[in-house]
Amino acid sequence: MTIKSLIRTIPHYPKHGIMFRDITTLLKDPVGFRVTINELVQRYAGMEIDKVAGIESRGFIIGAALAYQLGVGFVPIRKKGKLPAETIGHDYELEYGADRIEMHVDAIAKGERVLLVDDLIATGGTAEAAVKLIEKIGGKVTECCFVIDLPDIGGHKRLEKLKQKVFALCAFEGE
Repeated sequence: MTIKSLIRTIPHYPKHGIMFRDITTLLKDPVGFRVTINELVQRYAGMEIDKVAGIESRGFIIGAALAYQLGVGFVPIRKKGKLPAETIGHDYELEYGADRIEMHVDAIAKGERVLLVDDLIATGGTAEAAVKLIEKIGGKVTECCFVIDLPDIGGHKRLEKLKQKVFALCAFEGE
């Protein structure tokens, strides 16, 4: 059993030509989910990390479990208008239009070291916006962590151009 083997591919979702990588099949497998979190814990245990920030929504699942195991706080990065207290946001461009992500203004203290987590890195637009949001509030991103990398789409390289370290447990090449 490998993590990659437990990820379902759904052709032509959400539109024709897209090969959607679905981690729900990984999450429902108790051994697969445990192995995923344990591999990430092994990587980050001993690193100086103050908070784990997870990008909505699947980044919440991986990020919260990882933060718990590392004994650090968890920060949700959400779509606009979803958080109840005062927020700070960052607008970013999508293929067709724009979007905004937000977090609470008191989620990260100046100088805190933050591990950014999401399920997948594709174009890197949302992850780049999350990095900029964390930096805007005074945090320092220690690494950007993903379960899946789609290297041919370019998000990994996009984050590296921002001088970010990027890690993924597995990659789907050519798609």
